This record gives sequence, structure tokens and C-alpha cells, in this order.
Amino acid sequence: MDVTPGTGNPPAHHPGFSAQLSEVSLGHFYASALRAVTVHRVADHLADGPLQSDELARRAGGLHGPTLRRVLRLLATRGIFQEDEQGAFALTPDAELLRTDVPASAHTGMVWITDEVFQRSAAGLEDTLRTGRTPFDTAYGMPFFDYLLTNADAQQLFDTGMASMSGPEDELIADAYEFPATGTVVDVGGGRGGLVRAVLSRNPGLTGVLFDQEQTVAEHLLDEGPSAKEIAGRWRTDGGNFFESVTPGGDIYVLKHILHDWKDEDCLRILRAIRAAIPAGGRLLAVDAILPPGNEPHFAKAVDIIMLAVVTGRERTEQEFRDLLGEAGFRVDRIISVPNSTSIIEAVPV
Repeated sequence: MDVTPGTGNPPAHHPGFSAQLSEVSLGHFYASALRAVTVHRVADHLADGPLQSDELARRAGGLHGPTLRRVLRLLATRGIFQEDEQGAFALTPDAELLRTDVPASAHTGMVWITDEVFQRSAAGLEDTLRTGRTPFDTAYGMPFFDYLLTNADAQQLFDTGMASMSGPEDELIADAYEFPATGTVVDVGGGRGGLVRAVLSRNPGLTGVLFDQEQTVAEHLLDEGPSAKEIAGRWRTDGGNFFESVTPGGDIYVLKHILHDWKDEDCLRILRAIRAAIPAGGRLLAVDAILPPGNEPHFAKAVDIIMLAVVTGRERTEQEFRDLLGEAGFRVDRIISVPNSTSIIEAVPV
């Protein structure tokens, strides 16, 4: 089948397709190419400057040079790597993030988001349009979070991948919200502790609780990194099931990218567990993207399809968040935009 793109501006396309149809229909090849070079850590070997594909292939562990060139050439059309006039490839700002040894590396996150779990789930959307069933459940025979409990490697990849993708965002959230001078912040479903670390490092009068499943908090990062000494003694971990109960008595409760993982009934179980634990003067911060109206592109619209394919969750509009929180006994006080397509929805118990 001939799907060879041409040249020109706007991007040329197969004569039978529009440019937009070409771009969207070929998207899985771009993702697979990105995964291939990420898994083989190609970007690490370009840290010292451009290399011809054959030499780059040799340094990357004996890859096939001509094939590597073709894959990199495709990614270069999207600004990930760049080929010069001599045929050597170099890092671009986006490719730089694929290195494993740079601050805020996206390497682990890209390995996670291009994993087979997502590929198989996405492939099931065709049937989901007929059945409404979650494609992951059909492909793997169980819900996503149950699968993680039965597969230690998948759980590890999930935890490290989410930590990788959340790192830069944690800093933005910690900067965007004016936390109180004193008190306790409880991060519910807080993963390995990146947000707790970012908040405590900026607010020396605060203490923090990292609440998540036992196996997740066991792998926490709170005693690692340059901020470990300054936050030492001001945090603890607490393992449990947020559907049943959470650490009581906090002043600020945080749910970062938790509600979008779950359908409304499950979200209400989580929110009611927090409502039972939060004091009268406490505040809940639900950190999630808010779906905007209209047809303009927005990251949340893409993530919503990931939620459809993998879990039972969904992205929500502002009104849907207000209704959900209201049903659980909270009132939305204000919404704070974070400069990364995410919002902090501040709510108080009523």
C-alpha cells in the first residue's frame, strides 16, 4: 500500500487522503518509532554531538544502522532529532528530554506511555464503540489496576513512568498554589512522593503525608535528591486503600490526577473517604485537567481517550467537577490554572 508522503507546505499527503487524515492515520507509526529509539537509549549517545547513523547504531549496542537512519529521519520530521546535510543526526530540545541523564528526563515516561498496554487498549476502541466496554479489560481479562496488582513489572513501570511524567508538573503545582504557612498536607494517591517533596521544599512550616498503596509508598523518593535534607523529619508515608479511608486530620488534602482514573461512583467513594477525614477548616485540592468547550485541541481531550481505553475514568468539564464534588459534600471555592493544561480545583467541606 502506497502511503508515501510527499513534500511541501502544508505537509503533503497521499493523493487519496487529506493532510489531516494522513497525519492522524499514521500516528501509531510515529509513536512506535519514538518508543524504539527510547527503549534503545539512542539519545544518550548523541549527548556529545551529531553522529552518522552507522556509528550511532554501533554505540547504541549494535543496532542496524540503515534501519536506525530511517526511523530517526521520520522522527526528525516532528522535531525529535535533526539530520544535517552530511546525514549525521543530532539532538533537538525534544530529543534531549529522551536522555536518561538529564534533569526532568522524559525517558521512563515515554517508555511507559508507548507500552504495549496502551497499544493493545487503543486497538480495542473499534469494539468499544459497539459495546461500551473498556478495551483494556477485554484485552487483559481484568481491570487495569487489578492487573498491576498481579504483575510486579507492570506496577514498577507504572510507578516509575508516572513519577517521570509528574516531576516537572509537581514543581508547577507547588508554585501555583499558595499553601498555608503551617499544617499538614496529605497527598492521597501520591505515588512516590514527588508532589509532597516539592511542596515541603517550598514551605518549611509544613509537614506532609504520602498516602498510597503499601507497595507504592514503599518505593517513595522522599529521602532522595537535593531536597532530602531540608524536608527530613517533616514527612511520613501511610499505606492504605483510598476507597475505604485516608489519613485523618490533614489541613490540605490533594488528589492529583486521581479522579480522572475513575467513574463517578468510584470517585464518590474516594471523595467521601476524604470528607470523613478532613476537618471543618480543611481544604481539598483536586488537580486535574478541565475539559474546555469547542473544537480546539486540548491535551485533556487526548487523555480522555486514554481513560476510555485503559480504565473506567474520564476527563471532566468544570460543571461536572462541581457536581461531583458537591455530591460528596464539598463546595468548589476557586479554580487555579497551572501553566501545563492542568487546574487546581480548591474545594471546602460543607
